[in-house]
Amino acid sequence: MFHVSQLRRCFKDPIRGVDHQILDLQPDLSYREHPIRILGESERKTRRKTTKFLKVQWSNHSEAEATWEREDRLRSEYPTFFSTI
Repeated sequence: MFHVSQLRRCFKDPIRGVDHQILDLQPDLSYREHPIRILGESERKTRRKTTKFLKVQWSNHSEAEATWEREDRLRSEYPTFFSTI
């Protein structure tokens, strides 16, 4: 729980605005993101295994908002994305 005094006022940021016309909104007002391109790659090693991570730019987001995702998970969820690369 938190007290209302801990809240700050939210100001509209024109840079972070979203054009609702171009989004493919579902009836429940949700939409599905899909990867656009890979910006980088990295490997993280533990004692027993190595995991490959990819920095992915998602649809409707800028490069600054790219996230690091596991390659195996991306391949299973978006198989058509890797066939176009």
